[in-house]
Amino acid sequence: MNLNAIGVKIFLSCKPCDMRKSIEGLAALVQTQLQMDPFANCLYVFCNRSCDKCKILHWSNNGWWLYYRKLSRGIFRWKFYKNKQVLEVSERQFRWLLDGLSMDQPTAHKPVKQRILL
Repeated sequence: MNLNAIGVKIFLSCKPCDMRKSIEGLAALVQTQLQMDPFANCLYVFCNRSCDKCKILHWSNNGWWLYYRKLSRGIFRWKFYKNKQVLEVSERQFRWLLDGLSMDQPTAHKPVKQRILL
């Protein structure tokens, strides 16, 4: 998937979603369930209960983008929370999730914060 998410906030729904919903239904979920602005320059990501399908909703200037992925094998390592509606993730965590990995990679390289060359 060639989705340019650089500089775009990414929000995951913490509740399973009915994958029959299309653009209007997902935008309504963003507004009512997540209490967010569906027209913001963000990616809103939804997953079904069995974690083998996901949809990504994105508003871009004058129209909607709706990305859909159905896995032939395996599942997304999605975390559903009873007490949360939405979870903001980094682009790195998002890529891991789409690749079938857990968003909490204990062996991943940590970002380097040091900015001194010598």
